[in-house]
Amino acid sequence: MSSSNTKEAQRIAKLLARAGIASRRDIERMIVDGRIALDGKVLDTPATLLTSLRGVTVDGKPVAAPAPARLFRYHKPAGLLTTERDPKGRPTIYDRLPDGLPRVMPVGRLDLSTEGLLLLTTDGELKRALELPATGVERSYRARAYGNVTQAQLESLMLGVEIEGVRYGPINANIERRTGANVWIELTLTEGKNREVRRVLEYLGLEVNRLIRTRYGPFWLGDMPAGDVDEIRQHDLITFRTVLSRPGGGKAASNLQFAARSRAVEPAPRPKPIPAPGGREPEGRRKIEKPEAKKPVFTARVTPRAKDEVAIERPRPSGKPGPRKPREDGVAKPARAARARAHRETQEPRPGDFVDRPKGPRGPGRGTGRPGPAGGRARPGGGKPARPPRTRK
Repeated sequence: MSSSNTKEAQRIAKLLARAGIASRRDIERMIVDGRIALDGKVLDTPATLLTSLRGVTVDGKPVAAPAPARLFRYHKPAGLLTTERDPKGRPTIYDRLPDGLPRVMPVGRLDLSTEGLLLLTTDGELKRALELPATGVERSYRARAYGNVTQAQLESLMLGVEIEGVRYGPINANIERRTGANVWIELTLTEGKNREVRRVLEYLGLEVNRLIRTRYGPFWLGDMPAGDVDEIRQHDLITFRTVLSRPGGGKAASNLQFAARSRAVEPAPRPKPIPAPGGREPEGRRKIEKPEAKKPVFTARVTPRAKDEVAIERPRPSGKPGPRKPREDGVAKPARAARARAHRETQEPRPGDFVDRPKGPRGPGRGTGRPGPAGGRARPGGGKPARPPRTRK
């Protein structure tokens, strides 16, 4: 059997992490504790190589085959750590994620004060492919910084920069707008090293006071509320992974266009004021009832497809008018000619007005005016008489 038809052997910790059992580090601890076995034999080393999870048990229960990879968008608020647990007891993203989500891993990290888009996935292989700088997946940020900088200084970052012995790759940076002593800068990079944006802007003499990640590959933050979560459609994820797997596919995969996503978690209702005893409002500031702190629940939703922006041409009215609408009193509106005739009949004739005369027998001429010479009729208003009709010889 050729090697192309056989699966590559991988460490058991990696396979169990992809199956959603736990992280690799936790699985290594479980192996040390003797909780994982293969064909009834307890494993004592995490260096075990396997091609599948057949015969593997955790706490005596067989491990199911790994489910298809899933990818979620999460709008991380500022003040949360991108980690599962913190020794200092600070809040983490797992303390605020809604219930009902599967076990997910963050793609990359956002530090404590950075907010914006954070991708979450159930597949460790997909996580690594998105994080590797060699893959070339783009990340975009919006930074608000204090200080003065020129566009020429930002364009110099396209050549890369070395700061304190650390080499940072090309960064596409542009000034978005200035607000007083602050400046908003848009940055796009492909490495995502630890605190890369802050270090590079500090190198230019700026002090970053707000940092938002707006894009990771083809997935945008958009208008997601802080703390909201939604899932990438499976069809879009398959398309993204297919393009990403090709040589140099990071750039092409980052430029993919997907349909907009709908929200998955509804915002909490606004708190109602507490009425004061006796029905009177207390003086000064009103007391606001604080709602109980409950974690939102993740609900599956269907992502709407992108709408085709095709100009809708309105039907042109036909030349033939439609039926007239009846009036409110039920009497049909008279035609314009009839109304004009009725108006003329009610008016007194004035000097110079043309007065209708009784119609006589039509003469040989074609006109409709007074009788003229040569047996014809003169045109109304004078002029040459009408030409007599031709006679056959």
